Amino acid sequence: MKRFFSSCLLLFFMFNLYSATFVEACTTMIVTKGASRDGSTFVAHSDDDDLADQSIVYVPAKDWPENSKRPVHGSAVAVKELPKFNDFYIPRLVDPSRSPDYANSEHKKSIPLGYIPQVSHTYAYLDGNYGIVNEYGLMFGECTNGAKVTNEPEEGKRIFYSAELSRVALERCRTAREAIQLIGKLIETYGYYGTGETLPVADSQEAWVIEMAPSPEGTGGLWVAQRVPDGEFFIAANEFRIRDIIPGNPDQIYGRTLFDVVERTGIRSPKDKKKPMDWLTTVSKGEYSHPYYSLRRVWRAFSLVAPSLKLSPWVKDGTTRDYPFSIRPDAKVDISDIKKIYRDHYEGTEFDLTKGIAAGPFGCPNRYLGPKDLSGDVGDPNIKLEGAWERPISMFYTGYVFVNQLKADNPFPLNVISWIALDTPAESVFVPLAVAKTPRSYVNANPEKYAPDSAWWTYNLVSEYSNVKYSYMIKDIQNRALKHEDNSEKLIENLTYELESLSRTNSKKALDEFSKALNQNAEKIRKDWQNFFIELYVKYNQGFINYPDKMAQKVGYSQDWLKYTNYKQGPTTYKKNK
Repeated sequence: MKRFFSSCLLLFFMFNLYSATFVEACTTMIVTKGASRDGSTFVAHSDDDDLADQSIVYVPAKDWPENSKRPVHGSAVAVKELPKFNDFYIPRLVDPSRSPDYANSEHKKSIPLGYIPQVSHTYAYLDGNYGIVNEYGLMFGECTNGAKVTNEPEEGKRIFYSAELSRVALERCRTAREAIQLIGKLIETYGYYGTGETLPVADSQEAWVIEMAPSPEGTGGLWVAQRVPDGEFFIAANEFRIRDIIPGNPDQIYGRTLFDVVERTGIRSPKDKKKPMDWLTTVSKGEYSHPYYSLRRVWRAFSLVAPSLKLSPWVKDGTTRDYPFSIRPDAKVDISDIKKIYRDHYEGTEFDLTKGIAAGPFGCPNRYLGPKDLSGDVGDPNIKLEGAWERPISMFYTGYVFVNQLKADNPFPLNVISWIALDTPAESVFVPLAVAKTPRSYVNANPEKYAPDSAWWTYNLVSEYSNVKYSYMIKDIQNRALKHEDNSEKLIENLTYELESLSRTNSKKALDEFSKALNQNAEKIRKDWQNFFIELYVKYNQGFINYPDKMAQKVGYSQDWLKYTNYKQGPTTYKKNK
């Protein structure tokens, strides 16, 4: 097995050439407890990270000496790599004091941008390129937004980006409201750099969205938060989602200097102070990259959970108000609905990426970006483009997706689960993990170097190979994924039943047993997925469909695809073609 996978290294690494320009263009969601079928709260995030660090790391709880300092590290995903601080895309962090899994003998230790006072005790959490979820069920998502101001960190002025802000909140907070207040204070005290950001954050009772942008004055930062009403669904896709800021609104919290700064610097929108300040148009120019790059995904998710709204996919411009902040689903949402959204390529709509000549002969939805395609934190509607591809929710450069679930009926700590799909969600498996030490295969996730024992590479191989005969393979892949996901649901149900009594008397031991079983399940699925890759390789070898009792079935190309080719002009006669 290892020899086979090693021999595949060159072939499949060619499909994954390392990109020096990172997009970090993610999709993030909240399902409030009143909107979910079983009373769970969900916070989800796709890390569409262009082959950045894909590791899922457990940061343990820890007691700290009095007067100790908490280092604030840079986040290369915010703007760019910072060699001065040993801050790179890969690895994202080298600091064993944060977590043993952040030790790395091959790289120099990361140098902090600055320090803040440490608290006496920090909570355990799962970490990725942004904070994920802590042991008490505080959950974060994330997406990057185009902002009018984008800047780099500067010691003494701007040391925080959203990634470190979410981590500090996970270390210190148990509720979403506490997290927002802490993040706001950190932005105002220590300064914010990088891009515009949206961070959904939720606990068992409340769900909020906090959005932030660098200040045009170069210190501090701009931020506002808005509560998602219980019973509603929220999505953000690389565009700010909060609009009118209303002083006195109990469902909004914002920076104490926000109004002073925007008026002093002349960026307030609208200029008429009799009208509410529009957060979106004050701090940004609209969408992230090109028209409908963000809004099409918002429309699609809303349309899937509430088709009765009959929302139009067409709007006047990138600052439209046609799509509300959050909506009430037509029917209660469960985790299968969220997975379906993250696996979507607009199938069945006029934007269906599995159709047309660009999808190739086998309906591949991936549209690879080239030098003429915009990337990065653009957000300028005045840039003229030669063309553009529709931007789906399931993107070929997704590094991982998680769906954090806080199960209302499960006792602590069996109620906090992070369903993680490594690589592209449409061709991967959502595997449940507890807030505990993750399998080594989930930590070993360097896209620069193939490793057969890496979970990310295991799922990436299947995803990449599916492009060869997508319309056939995707059925095999999703059937296999559904089987594993159903089995994982049953496993959680059985574990909850077995450990419920123990969780009430010894939560630590219950969590140990829970996480051990989930990690074994994750490794079992990973090993099956390795074998599954070989099955697919054999089944679709040399363009045929092959079964042991019936090899080399000639399926060829569909009639729809053949009409785009020169098939009819081929050598069907000895006469010269006219």
